[in-house]
Parts: sequence; C-alpha cells; structure tokens
Amino acid sequence: MSHSASSRRAFLTRASLATFTVLTARRSPAVATREESVQIHPNVEIGMLRPELHGHFAEHLGTCIYGGLWVGTGSPVPNINGFRKQAVEYLRELRIPVLRWPGGCFADDYHWRDGIGPVAKRPRRVNIHWGNYTEDNSFGTHEFIALCRLIGAEPYLAGNLGSGTPQELRDWVEYCNYPSGSTLSGERATNGSPEPFRVRYWGVGNENWGCGGNMTGGEYAAHYRRYSMYMREFGGTSPYLIACGPNGNDVAWSRGFMDGLGSYRNVSGFAMHFYSGGRDTPTKFTVENMNEQLSSFARMEQAVVQQRALLDGYDPQRKIGLLVDEWGVWDRMIPEEEKKYGRLWQQNTIRSAVAAALGLNVFHRHADKLVMCNIAQTVNVLHSLLLAYEGHCVRTPSYHAYGLLKPHRSKTAVRVESEGKSPLDLSVSASKQENELVLTFVNPRHDTALRVTASLNSVKAAGGSERILHAADWNEANTFDAPDRIVPRDHTVTVEGSRVRTELPPLSLATAIIRLG
Repeated sequence: MSHSASSRRAFLTRASLATFTVLTARRSPAVATREESVQIHPNVEIGMLRPELHGHFAEHLGTCIYGGLWVGTGSPVPNINGFRKQAVEYLRELRIPVLRWPGGCFADDYHWRDGIGPVAKRPRRVNIHWGNYTEDNSFGTHEFIALCRLIGAEPYLAGNLGSGTPQELRDWVEYCNYPSGSTLSGERATNGSPEPFRVRYWGVGNENWGCGGNMTGGEYAAHYRRYSMYMREFGGTSPYLIACGPNGNDVAWSRGFMDGLGSYRNVSGFAMHFYSGGRDTPTKFTVENMNEQLSSFARMEQAVVQQRALLDGYDPQRKIGLLVDEWGVWDRMIPEEEKKYGRLWQQNTIRSAVAAALGLNVFHRHADKLVMCNIAQTVNVLHSLLLAYEGHCVRTPSYHAYGLLKPHRSKTAVRVESEGKSPLDLSVSASKQENELVLTFVNPRHDTALRVTASLNSVKAAGGSERILHAADWNEANTFDAPDRIVPRDHTVTVEGSRVRTELPPLSLATAIIRLG
C-alpha cells in the first residue's frame, strides 16, 4: 500500500444553466440545476467488462483480518468456522469476484509456512509494517482459501519477493496447486485439504518500488525474472503471474521494468497502484478538499490510458494485462479511532461512495485496457466496504455503490460520448448484453443537480428501472448506531424511444437498467 494522491479523469458533458431551490443540510439553499446530454452508442463495443474489475483486497493491517473478517471459532461474535458471519453474508451477497491477500506491504514480510498446520503451533510474528503488533497466524493460507470459497471469490495470493526466496514462493505454488503425490501436497492434505486449491492469480512481490524493497524498475525486473522462473503449472493450474507496476503513473518505473525484462516475457499482468489522497478526516471534509479528492479520478483515467499505451509499445498483442490492484480514497486518520478500531480505520461517507463509482466508471470505460482492479480494502481499512467492531458489522455507502454497479459485470462495455471539460462533470459508463443496457450516472458536484438526457444512438428502448444512492450531507455516513442511513432507493427514470431521462441530485450515483426494444 502507498499513500499517493491519485486520480481519474472525470466524464464529459454539456451544460446549460437553470436554477431551482433545494433545501439541504450542508449547502447553500439555492442549488443550480444543469441540463446534461450524453450520447450512448450501444453498437460501438469497447470490450467485455470482466467481473474482476470489481475486485477487492484484504491485508493484515489494522482490523481488516483479525477482528474484521476473522474473529476465531471461540468468539462470542456470530461466526462460521471463525469467519464473521455477517461479513460473510454481506460479501456473498455482493458476489465479490476476486480477493487479494495477504498484502500490501505485509506480503513482502510474510512467510506462508507460518500460517499452516495446527493453530496452536503456529509462530507469533511481529507485523513490522503496520504497528509492530504481534500476530498469532491463526489466519493463514487454508483460512484464506476457505473464506474465498464461502463468499464465492477467486483467490489472489501476493507472494513475498522482498524478504523471501524464489524457493519459498515456488513451494507455496506447489503446496496450493499440486494435486497429490509430493511432500508438499501431502502436507496440505494433512493440514485438512486433500484437494488442491487451484490458485490462479499470483503476485510476484508488492510495491517493490517502496515497502517491497525500494528498488528501481530495472532492479525489480531482475528479481522478477528469477522468482517467476520457478513458478510453474501444477496439476493443470497455470499461474497468472502479476508483476509489480508503478506508484500512480510513474512512467520511469514502468519503462525500467519492461526494459529490464529484455526478451523474457513470463509476465501475465502488471499491477499499478493509485490512491486518491484526502486532506481532511473522513467526516470533516471541506468543499474544497472534497472537490480536490474527487477530481483526482481524472488523473487515474489518464494513468490507465498512458500505462496501457506504454505496455503496448513493448507488448502490442496485449499478452500482459494491466491491473489496478490497489486503489481508493485515503483520508486523514483520527488517532483516537485508530487506537480503538485499528490502523488506517476510516469512516466511509457518501463522498466515498461517489469516489468508488467514479473509479468503477473509469474501469468500465476502459474495459479493453484492464483485467483486474482491487479496491483497498474490504473491511475497516481505508476505502472499505464493511465496518466491523465487536458484534457490529455495517455496510458502508461504498458497499452500496458496488451493489448498484454490479449489473455491469460480464456485459460488454459500450462507448459513451459527452463534452464536459471538468473532472467534476457528469461521469457515465454503459454496458449491454442482448436486450439489456446498463447505464451508471455519477454526479460528483455538491452544489448542482443534473437533469440528464441520454440519447441511444440507433437503438430504441422499451422501458427501464433505476436505483439511486444519495445523501444531502457529503459527510454523512452509515454508523454502528445508524447502519442504514444511506442505502439505495428506487428512482424515477423516463424512457421515450431512443432517449433516457433522469435527474441526479448533488453527490449521487444511479444505475438504470434499460430494456431495448
């Protein structure tokens, strides 16, 4: 994980001004209304919108794992074999496609053998990256795989390149994937899993430009070539090997890595990280700092485009996929909350949900350039989907944003055209499958309502429905005392021939599902 201000390029729209009055909690009573028009091209396909673009990330950081996802079998908190029951149910409902673990920075100081075998005999280790607290390793490889199976997610293991060895990482692949007959596969069976885990996604180090070794791109390329050489197919499961990409849009790192590879091309994916920093604590954002953070998604979009273009120069057939396997908002922490709830605990507001939708819209619009994106993180840390403490487990507004955009998964992303110049203009993404068109609209402005007309080029619609997420106060959040303060609601969408019309209040996101005639 790294804390760098990052971003996306917001989307595009036209405007003519009108004015009407809306009363809200934290804004001027007079809110402008703007007419927005956008062109949707259902027959101009971008590419399949892989479910993995809605991926997630869980690190041994704060209370993401211990106390969040994992409470232990002896906990008074309702659990399923040690996993927090409510978290499992919420994540299963969301149908998380892929989950990355155990880091983050933690990955490059994690030795997988510490987390297997009888729990009572597992060593206690100091987490040097996140607070120097001691872990008992009760959550290890078997527990992670069991969690993935409970929630229906593909496992993505981040391997230790920074402080590990090629043999250690190679043996982890065999332990997980070799069916039977070797000492390592036999050990896995003894530890309770006769069947192989068939883990496909493998990270070869994490943030090796920073906490993973402070390397240059060229230095990391030499290590990558050595480590990846020994990560082989076992039992028919070919590893999808993911190399560490840049911090934000660091072109020098990416070029250094690709040049350092030379003709060696045992690389399946290249993972950039992109965080959108915040100057304020989560529920105390000023308008200026909120707008600065939300505008950052314009730079994220630019980074995706430029990093993909750079890779294309070395790999014109796109055999190397581009990932954003850590992203999200990173606000200022409150020490008292961190002391109570764990490191990097961050409340999640409607602003956070708008940011999540802005990021997902970027990924949808560039579905041809990306293979996976993982928000950081799943529970209690940074841009989390769930907040959990003792017996409480709350779905954050960002959880609901993912739920609203879930209908896009596995559909074909299609082209959207609008003319906005500002990163805070209307953001739109669209996808289709057979006679269903899915449209997501995001209004990132705090002081302007949008009256949107979406024209469906060469296609007519037969009807539709829409759901919206909105709160008048941009610092509003779901709390342990009020868990459903911000939830999706039905919203009015008008479908007339080739036009779809909807109205978006300030700081809102809505997804319309349109039936094509």
